[in-house]
Amino acid sequence: MTDRPSHLPERLALLPNADAAEFLTEGLLTGHEDVPSIKLNQVAQPLPHADRRGDLQPVRDLAEDAMAYCRNNGLKATQADAWLAPRLHAALRLTRREAADPGLWNYLALGVAPDYVVWRHLTEPKDGKEGKAAKVATERFRGQYHKQAFARLWWAAELFRDGPHYDPVVTACGNQDILNSALRLSVINHRPTAQAIVRLVDKGVVGTGREVNALVGAVNVSAATLMYDVIAPDAERESRPLLDWIDEAETARQVSRNALPSGPDEERAPELSVSTLVDYFSDLFADARVRGRDEPEEPEGED
Repeated sequence: MTDRPSHLPERLALLPNADAAEFLTEGLLTGHEDVPSIKLNQVAQPLPHADRRGDLQPVRDLAEDAMAYCRNNGLKATQADAWLAPRLHAALRLTRREAADPGLWNYLALGVAPDYVVWRHLTEPKDGKEGKAAKVATERFRGQYHKQAFARLWWAAELFRDGPHYDPVVTACGNQDILNSALRLSVINHRPTAQAIVRLVDKGVVGTGREVNALVGAVNVSAATLMYDVIAPDAERESRPLLDWIDEAETARQVSRNALPSGPDEERAPELSVSTLVDYFSDLFADARVRGRDEPEEPEGED
């Protein structure tokens, strides 16, 4: 199985897409080879800043602790997402502009924790062909923000956190269908919408994968005709709390492994807006087509 890199420098770096492609070998994707870490770091580019946010070891430690958390508690690898997402977000303390650079996520996946990516995303082939090796999809190492192993967690934490509170992130990342379907929709950038979806999951209104997919689909379709930011306005967001939080990284303690960390001290999504959308989305879901729920029952056989 792919192991941790043999060479780990002190600082994180950027690995552009073109350079990352060289290291996406069949051996790595099937978990049979390690990444040539010295060679990779020779082509990696330095971060544009020199502050503590760029320290590599805290991120490496989080990846190892996420794997240990699941192994020690008998959990599936998918359950690492809810544990790791808020802690990764709190450890990196990025702006959205910085997080939009795929080079950072390429480096985390290939230069910092390729063993984590293989452990988390190695899947058996779906076509049922015997002898075909389990494999990690290339996009988990180098892919879009809603697919790449670490980018998807950071963006989920960014879009589903409620101001400084990461509790909604745990709910969102604890449901793979939210990560797989909702994360890539632009409507999730509206904070009351994101919080309302999470609240419906917390309340048990939606639970199964099919139900989540039906809800998210209905919310997205409705957004084409109804402007959620009109019926459920968000609070005006200021940049100062985020910048202060980033500055505090120089003196911040290690992210807790037991308690959830705190994010930027921003104002939370307005409660009235969230509750308005909870009611509206509940009605949408009641009318949505859910596979299985909406299929007619088979008639009972005669005695």
